[in-house]
Amino acid sequence: MPLVNMKPLLRHAMDNHYAVAAFNLVDYNTTKAMVKAAEGLNAPVICQTSSKTIKYYSHKEIVSWVRTVAEDSPVPVVLHLDHCHDLAMIEECARTGWTSIMIDASELPFEENLAQSLKVREIAEKYGVGMEAELGQIMGVEDDMVVDEADSVLTDPEDAKRFCDALDLSAFACAVGTAHGFYHGEPNVDFDRIAAINAATKTPMALHGGTGLSDETFAKAIARGAAKINISTNLKHVWVKSFVDYHLANPKDFEPLRVGDAQYQACKAMFAGFIEKFGGKDQGAAFLSSQMQAA
Repeated sequence: MPLVNMKPLLRHAMDNHYAVAAFNLVDYNTTKAMVKAAEGLNAPVICQTSSKTIKYYSHKEIVSWVRTVAEDSPVPVVLHLDHCHDLAMIEECARTGWTSIMIDASELPFEENLAQSLKVREIAEKYGVGMEAELGQIMGVEDDMVVDEADSVLTDPEDAKRFCDALDLSAFACAVGTAHGFYHGEPNVDFDRIAAINAATKTPMALHGGTGLSDETFAKAIARGAAKINISTNLKHVWVKSFVDYHLANPKDFEPLRVGDAQYQACKAMFAGFIEKFGGKDQGAAFLSSQMQAA
């Protein structure tokens, strides 16, 4: 089926107390694996791209991968641009086929962040795509953005309301104690803050820094309004480790397709595990049914 807009999908997730898994694709193989994993569970999925992935390949290549696997699939698939502060890249993504875009101006003071985000709101409206924006600074490393723990700033619920009221977002990314990358020590997720922000904004929350969180943490966050959960670092490690493990187990096998299939199967299993953990099983059909009823 055609790629879908993220806004109604995340509203459905929030209203029905599940979260849509969002994975940062690495190549065509991982793109296919995440959609096929979702298909096996009749679940929606978000294929995300970082700025550096787009720069390495191209807008045209990435759109062709995602459209190819999505158009042959019965489940809802979103193509989303993850953390980006380049307005030209954001518009190019919206123009060439992404169905959701994210502006990350969270390093700026509130008013400057809002001003930048309002420019992206115009882009989203121009092309009819979903939009995510961020307030507060999530610690860790994401693409070329580095935020030390000392510099991280948790999101204030009142500021969050002002921000979301002005932007009509599909997803709101905020700092609630999670971190990009692997955790060093026990993460200190502020569940009361998640609940307060969602009560104030009524906007589906995007929980960044999903790699390494416990099942209990995911469940508590989803129950309090997290509707999109990002997984990136975990994918990178499985992608590399599956390649290495296959070669160590089969040192004389230099057939690329067998190595590629080992990566595909390992990534697909990981994707399926997160999708099911977030409550996405059978929500693909439920979402599509809700859209038909609303039409």
